[in-house]
Amino acid sequence: MSQKILQVNFKFSVSKAEYEQVCLPEAPNLAAAPGLRWKVWIMNEVEREAGGIYLFDDETSLQSFVEPLKAMLDAPIFSDIRMTTFDILEALTLITRGPIQETAQI
Repeated sequence: MSQKILQVNFKFSVSKAEYEQVCLPEAPNLAAAPGLRWKVWIMNEVEREAGGIYLFDDETSLQSFVEPLKAMLDAPIFSDIRMTTFDILEALTLITRGPIQETAQI
């Protein structure tokens, strides 16, 4: 199995400080998700858009994460939620020092 990227973007309707207050208690729960290697939190404060880039061990881990994440984003401060899954171009990513682990080629 190969590692997978999940990209999530959404609009938010509160200040940056309020957004961080809402997300802070959830960060440890996200970090504990089985198969999640890391998440990079992203924000464009001017456009009121935020989200994250997630690296998962495999498709199974990613898919088991999506439904709980959708439930978390069901809060009224979030809208226009978009989730996209990507494969990783491993050889190119390793050349440019992307934070992935090389997987064995079978």
